[in-house]
Amino acid sequence: MYPYQRSEEFSASSTNGAGEETPINSNYGSEAYYGGRHTLSPHVNPFMNEHEQEDAYSDILEEAPNEEAVYNSPERPSSSEEFVSQDESNVSAGSSYMFPYNRGHPLAKRHDSIMVDEFGHEYIVEGESIASTDEAIDYDALYASWTADNKAPILALDIENIFIELAMKLGFQWDSMRNMFDYLMVMLDSRSSRMAPQDALLSVHADYIGGPHANFKKWYFASRMDQFDFASGVPSFISRDPSNQSPVSDLSAVNALWISRMDDLSSYERVEQLALYLLCWGEANNVRFMPECLCFIYKLAYDYLISPQYKEQKDPAPKDYYLDHCITPFYNLLHDQQYEIRNQKYVRKEKDHAETIGYDDVNQMFWHASGIKRIKLLDGSGIMKALPSARIHLLDQVQWSRICYKSYRESRTWLHFITNFNRIWILHLCVFWYFTVHNSPTIYTRNFHYLENTQPSRAAKWSAPALAGAVASFINFLALLLEGYFVPRRSPGAQTVLPRLIFVAILLALNIIPAVFIFGFSNDRQQHYKSREIVGYVHFFFSIACVAYQTFVPLSGLLGPRFNFRGSRKYLANKYFTNNIVTLPWRRFLLSVCLWVTVFVAKFVESYYFLTLSVRDPIRFLQKMKPYDCSDYLIGSALCRYQPKFLLSLVYLTDLVLFFLDTYLWYMLISTIFSIGYSFSIGAAIWTPWRVLYSNLPRRIYFNLLSAKSLSTDFKPKIYVGQIWNSVMISMYREHLLSLEHLRGLLYEQVGSEYFGKQTFQSPKFFMESAKGKSTRNKYFLATSEAERRISFFSQSLSANLPEAMPVPKMPSFTVLIPHYGEKILLSLREIIREQDPMSRITLLEYLKQLYPHDWNCFVQDTKLMAGEPSPMDNKDDEKAEGSKKKNNFLKEDLPFYCIGFKSTAPEYTLRTRIWASLRSQTLYRTASGMMNYSRALKLLYRVEHPALLDECSGNFEKLEHELEQMAYRKFRLCLSMQRYSKFTRDEYENTEFLLRAHPELQISYLDEDPAEDGEEPKVYATLINGFCPIENGRRLPKYRIRLSGNPILGDGKADNQNMALPFVRGEYLQVIDANQDNYIEECLKIRSVLSEFEEMDAVTTNPYSASDKHNWPVAMVGSREYVFSENSGILGDVAAGKEQTFGTLFSRSLALIGGKLHYGHPDFLNTIFMTTRGGVSKGQKGLHVNEDIYAGMNAMQRGGRIKHCDYFQCGKGRDLGFGTILNFTTKIGTGMGEQSLSREYFYLGTQLPFFRMLSFYYAHAGFHLNNCFIMISMQLLMLVFVNLGAMYRTVPICKYQSSGSVNQGLYPAGCYMLKPVLDWIRRCIISIFVVFFISFLPLIVHDLLEKGALRAVSRLCKQIISFSPMFEVFVTQNYSQSIITNLTYGGARYIATGRGLATTRVPFSVLYSRYSGGSIYLGARLLLMLFFGTMTVWTTHYVYFWCTMFALVICPFLYNPHQFSFVDFFVDYREFLRWLSRGNSKGHDHSWISFCRLARTRITGVQKKQKGSPSNKLAMDTPRARITNLLFTEILVPAFFCFFSITAYTFMNSQPGLEDTSRSVNGFVRIWIMAALPIAISIAMLCISLLVSCCLGPLMNKCCKQFGGFMAAISHGVCVVGLVFTFEALWFLEAWSLSKTVLGCVVIISIHRFLFKLVVVFLLPREVSGGETNFSWWDGKWISRDIPMKPIQFIREFFCKIIELNLFAMDFMLAHSILFCMVPVLIIPFVDIPHSVLLFWLQPSRQIRPPIYTRKQNQLRRRTFYRYSLLFTLLLCTFVAMIVVPLVLDHKLGYTFKFNNSKKFFRLMQPTMGKVINSNKNTTD
Repeated sequence: MYPYQRSEEFSASSTNGAGEETPINSNYGSEAYYGGRHTLSPHVNPFMNEHEQEDAYSDILEEAPNEEAVYNSPERPSSSEEFVSQDESNVSAGSSYMFPYNRGHPLAKRHDSIMVDEFGHEYIVEGESIASTDEAIDYDALYASWTADNKAPILALDIENIFIELAMKLGFQWDSMRNMFDYLMVMLDSRSSRMAPQDALLSVHADYIGGPHANFKKWYFASRMDQFDFASGVPSFISRDPSNQSPVSDLSAVNALWISRMDDLSSYERVEQLALYLLCWGEANNVRFMPECLCFIYKLAYDYLISPQYKEQKDPAPKDYYLDHCITPFYNLLHDQQYEIRNQKYVRKEKDHAETIGYDDVNQMFWHASGIKRIKLLDGSGIMKALPSARIHLLDQVQWSRICYKSYRESRTWLHFITNFNRIWILHLCVFWYFTVHNSPTIYTRNFHYLENTQPSRAAKWSAPALAGAVASFINFLALLLEGYFVPRRSPGAQTVLPRLIFVAILLALNIIPAVFIFGFSNDRQQHYKSREIVGYVHFFFSIACVAYQTFVPLSGLLGPRFNFRGSRKYLANKYFTNNIVTLPWRRFLLSVCLWVTVFVAKFVESYYFLTLSVRDPIRFLQKMKPYDCSDYLIGSALCRYQPKFLLSLVYLTDLVLFFLDTYLWYMLISTIFSIGYSFSIGAAIWTPWRVLYSNLPRRIYFNLLSAKSLSTDFKPKIYVGQIWNSVMISMYREHLLSLEHLRGLLYEQVGSEYFGKQTFQSPKFFMESAKGKSTRNKYFLATSEAERRISFFSQSLSANLPEAMPVPKMPSFTVLIPHYGEKILLSLREIIREQDPMSRITLLEYLKQLYPHDWNCFVQDTKLMAGEPSPMDNKDDEKAEGSKKKNNFLKEDLPFYCIGFKSTAPEYTLRTRIWASLRSQTLYRTASGMMNYSRALKLLYRVEHPALLDECSGNFEKLEHELEQMAYRKFRLCLSMQRYSKFTRDEYENTEFLLRAHPELQISYLDEDPAEDGEEPKVYATLINGFCPIENGRRLPKYRIRLSGNPILGDGKADNQNMALPFVRGEYLQVIDANQDNYIEECLKIRSVLSEFEEMDAVTTNPYSASDKHNWPVAMVGSREYVFSENSGILGDVAAGKEQTFGTLFSRSLALIGGKLHYGHPDFLNTIFMTTRGGVSKGQKGLHVNEDIYAGMNAMQRGGRIKHCDYFQCGKGRDLGFGTILNFTTKIGTGMGEQSLSREYFYLGTQLPFFRMLSFYYAHAGFHLNNCFIMISMQLLMLVFVNLGAMYRTVPICKYQSSGSVNQGLYPAGCYMLKPVLDWIRRCIISIFVVFFISFLPLIVHDLLEKGALRAVSRLCKQIISFSPMFEVFVTQNYSQSIITNLTYGGARYIATGRGLATTRVPFSVLYSRYSGGSIYLGARLLLMLFFGTMTVWTTHYVYFWCTMFALVICPFLYNPHQFSFVDFFVDYREFLRWLSRGNSKGHDHSWISFCRLARTRITGVQKKQKGSPSNKLAMDTPRARITNLLFTEILVPAFFCFFSITAYTFMNSQPGLEDTSRSVNGFVRIWIMAALPIAISIAMLCISLLVSCCLGPLMNKCCKQFGGFMAAISHGVCVVGLVFTFEALWFLEAWSLSKTVLGCVVIISIHRFLFKLVVVFLLPREVSGGETNFSWWDGKWISRDIPMKPIQFIREFFCKIIELNLFAMDFMLAHSILFCMVPVLIIPFVDIPHSVLLFWLQPSRQIRPPIYTRKQNQLRRRTFYRYSLLFTLLLCTFVAMIVVPLVLDHKLGYTFKFNNSKKFFRLMQPTMGKVINSNKNTTD
């Protein structure tokens, strides 16, 4: 009999369902089953409640056939155990029940109708009636390598038996069971195609369950499950009969038992274990992100599977039992951590990561036995105390929210960088200390005198630099304290901190004590003692040892390795899951060491001689400089006498930042050199003559692309190569990349052979001429065309050493996974022939025609041929004969073709145009079509390598095509994860249907819902369809429909979307692709070589369950190159493409060599088993994992996976093309980097990686972003240096200086200040930053040199420089820096849909200003003002670079705005800008200045959660309030820092240095505070007046004037603008018309305002009230009529807000108009829009975008607007000029003298006119 066949007496009852008399299994109520602890009621079945007594599988049961005809697995004998099977209620509702039609199977079901797809899959479709047959499904056709003929150890029929039994007894869903059965069979079929089926099963089982690298085995030992199993005394993974075996604790002994147990498993047991694991994984939903949690669930399920209770079970599990009882509790835990119910709706909680229990926290609890012991049931007993067979049924009785805990605090702070990368800071800070202290002897030399050049004692000279050891120890001490906070001590895996802390404290003390002894307890004479000198020597070398030790040793290993300590398993989980780093081969390790040693040797030499030595003289002079005779009337010399010290502190700080900055410079340089060398070694460089490349191409195709060893010798290689080459060329022709004329010279032609009746191939003229050295450019394909690029890379890539290709039938199977959300699928006709925006000047089709003119011409010719129209080539003779008249008529007839691509509006013609445009845009259709080239390539290779295939098909081409399709489907699947498919619009659905009709084998997974019933949540399903699914009611019936625990989108979307689709992928490998990529037929031909990079192509030669330790580390990922096909779309597209090309090719190549490469999403190939058993292809916690892909790479690196890179394969990739979209992308990357720095992955890798691997990891990821921060910080610090140096340079006499002179040269003239060395140091700093900026172009230049040749590389560089791309790079650098700073301060990282359309639309000035002012424009304006002051006071030509840099921060958004300098549009846009400034004060308006101001403020204050009587504002995703601890640094300390140093500069400049009579001092300090308070006082006065007027007149005026509030606001804002102008003029007057001092005063006023406003917003303002009701009430007086919560508090709050708003408005008004005025010189250049468009789009003037066409009414309106607002703009411009010119003219006319006596009349607030005063009797140094 069959296994589990029903007995005769039970068959009748089971066929009709379980009746009332059906007995309940008594085992479920017995105490023995639950170990006497967890008893259930006698009438309760753990699977079935009293309402679920129906037979769940009864409809799919039928009588078993004859026993003798049944195959019985030899490993497990048949039994006659009876059970009641489940009915089809467990089959997905609404699906077409497409499970395999197993009529001959004992558990098969008779159905009315059967569908068979093209690949032999039989699907059941209900509704029709046909005669039943007794034939079983042909599994041998579906899984051709897993058959009895191939000696499969267990047949597919029995494997399906196992799946069905498990599904019924454990309550897995039927569709999930069918899906996982096919999943396993495809895996086994793939493995057994290249090895024996027995070995295939063994290897798959080893990878999933028991092998040396299996994640389950590692978890089993790490969590000490073997000890639990020995204690339980029942069969388990470790032993069949543990009762007869004594427990062992030694890991090696336990491992030997494991190997023995795994080796003894029968094939049936292996399949059973695999089936159970896959069934658990397939329905795990979001638990798939938690691999060890899933291992725990699987372990409990397996304990039940091998228990007697399982064998005795007769009743099936209730519907969805596993999902509801095992998975949903975990889902609810994760869901409730992020959401709460408000107003009967789920809204997201305002909790940051440190307060949220996420996937990793839950998962990490299962790493340790102590964590598992915490799992308590509702009665307080531990789940592990129950019998093993009962535990799986008790998971829903655990209150997981009380048990789970935070295992790592992702606190939002910069301090993570100290812990994660402590060795980076130790290395840099300590070397900086050595360099700088050695060159700062004046600091630690007692009684130093400049002229005597006093030298420090030897003891001091050696001991002072030796304090670097104390610096290193202090950094580690701080890092350990932070580790103790970030890793909670209650976490089982937390490493003990206290011993390391004591050790570091001892090192700290030992490094400080000698210095204290020498400097604190030794006088001048004693410091020269020999004993002190010896102490100094010992101190120095001890510090060197300390620094070296703490630099090279990871933080976790300061006291030695913690793993395998005396056989302890305490940290085994950390070793397996966080530090299982693959050891680099010795050659690659040496390469890594050489690279980093070269980097740091070059860096330290350059830093010492270029930076440190240049700062030696500034330190020497500033440290001892003492200003004389400087005084302020109020504070005296309290500030001004310390001005040199202030300047010196800024010099030190700037030099430190620059010391960090240039490390990344050297890393880029050396890494580029190494990458170049490696590219030459593998033959990836283009510097091979084209003649050699092209002439050798046929031979390389034969040996590299084809499986040459398996080819028949009956045919010449030319026959095989010709078919491959012709297919590639014809594919390019069909893609309209080649014309018909070009194609003829590129094809192999069939010609007669010298043998009678034979045919052969003649080589293309292209190859023959290439071999002769003739030029083929423009003859067979256009230069710089897409065809040339593809052919050249194809030729070049085949010159590399590709892994040997195996025959197609033996290659592994793989899937391409494409997540899709809202990306364009297929462009509609409307989208391509009409402007999509009123500001757009061109249709999409017109722009594409200009970008791809050759492709369009080829398309038109092809379309004309299709339509039967004559081509120009066919009419050439007629045209010559009949003259130009007929030619014009001909062109007129062809006009529709060249304009829109068709003459007839028939769908087949319009669709061609849509497809042509879609294939040249970033659409899903382009991606899907490109990836389907894999299928075409596999069919081509299979047909070419098996020429006898046609004979085997009896010459039947349809049968041949079916055979090819079958083979391609076995080896390749394409799965689109369309999360929104069920909610698609009609157009989206039709476009998707077109995809399915074009590629029926394409699979689409999506989320589906059943409507909610009785107040319950709607049921969510993961659903799969393909092109063969029948359509019912306009929608396709699903192939699989698997219910989920709830909506799986708990994160940012993409990771959840991928995770939802993972159970539907097939094969051994998975390529993850984005929906903006492409692929090419010639690249797909290399797929067998790419998959061979995983090093799993050979048959199993050693038993994975042998005791040998020689097991290769698995390859987890194989990365490849990307070609950015959007690089020709203008300057911004080219810049974005260049960054992707250099990182994806140049640096990925070197990173893979030195072990620093991770996973960046696309187009990497992943090892499916490795990744899916370790958490999937990405991570999905909301916000934290916004850059979801990189976490998969870090996870693979931590868990023992290798990551490789292949240079010979590439995919196409689209990038962002507009200024805004590029900045959105960089914002996403920058904020994602901020989140990464908080993650536990960074902590584990940073504190555990070996030193050189850590350097590779840091500088490839976090180092890049921190380097951007250092660049921007250095620029701001240098501006402060300019300000403080300029304040001194302007007011004091400067000494003459010769850098080559004597060290103790005298100061001349006497009484002067030696400031020239500081200026020399500044010049070097500027050069350093300049080099760092421009060195960023080096990788792109080198990449183009290697890939395209010298001419194109130089041409591209020139075009980028002419198009001002260096300015764009400055802006992008600031955006990166601002993004990470903002994220670490406020949070809010999210997935940003960047948008990838062609950027041809002019963006309004107000939109650009509001979008980029907070991040860049404000900063650029402040720095420009400082630079302006520095230029006026201490000029050097090096400032020119900074002028360009600072100006870029302000002007870039407008410089890269299409048609920004269109004359009329400029003034039309100005009207919109004025409206933006003025609206929003009488009624709400999203696009207004007040909304922009409030939105910026809410990042700090947050928005009120709920208003009384109104629904929760959280429904609108209101902003939470930022934490005060996060705000202190960026919002308080940084503004305070700038405010302080600007005030010191201003105070010194107005302290009249050199004036001995202190009674003549003035109130400069008070003056600046009064000037800063004046605009605030004006705004307060105006607010009081407006409040009085609005409250008194508001109720009356609002009835007759709806805009009364807006009118009052306009008056108030206008008065404040006038007040700001008055403040400037008053300050200028009080500064005696000194422009430099006035500019410095403006800098100080802005700094004071910024600091004060930040203080008020951070400490005084409560949360913002959404809706702007308080703003409206202030201006219109309707405080009583509006429902505002807590009105008194809100009134006071709004008063403070209005003070800030009025002042910010005045600043914004002046700044925005200043920017507009700066554009006027460019704007008045005639036709300037044309060259500007050439710079942006790289289009020739003859192909420029046409001006838009307006109606007469629109033209009149635009003309009227132009006249009005151009006049207003001109008046404001004249007023602006008059502000500067009029005071100077009046001063000259009036001749007012600014003397001290006049200053006394103004309370000493006026600065007297005074030149530089020099006192030769006084010195500035000792």
